[in-house]
Amino acid sequence: MSNLSIWLTIIFLGIGTYLIRYSFIGLFADKKLPDWLLRHLRYVPAAVMPGLVAPLVVWPAATGGDPDPARLIAAAVALAIGAIWRSVLGALIIGMAVLYLVQYLLA
Repeated sequence: MSNLSIWLTIIFLGIGTYLIRYSFIGLFADKKLPDWLLRHLRYVPAAVMPGLVAPLVVWPAATGGDPDPARLIAAAVALAIGAIWRSVLGALIIGMAVLYLVQYLLA
C-alpha cells in the first residue's frame, strides 16, 4: 500500500468513528431517552467486556494463540473475586497478581 492510501484510510476511519460517536453524544445529549432504552443501555459494558477479554484469555497472542494455563487460572480467580466481592478493581488487582504469580511458578 502506498503512503497516500494508508493516510486516507486513517483519515476516513477517523471521520467515520467521529460521526458514529457524535450520533449518540451530539444528537441525543439534550434529549430524554425512553426508560426502556436506558434500561437496556445499562447492560452494554457488562456485555462488551467479556467480548474484549475472552479472546485474550483463551487465545493469547503471547503464546501464539495456544491456551495458557496461567491466564486461564488468573481469569477464573478474577471472575470468582468479582462475583463474590462485587468489586471490579479487586478482581483486576487480584487477577493480575495471580497471573504474575502463576507465570512465575510455571516458568
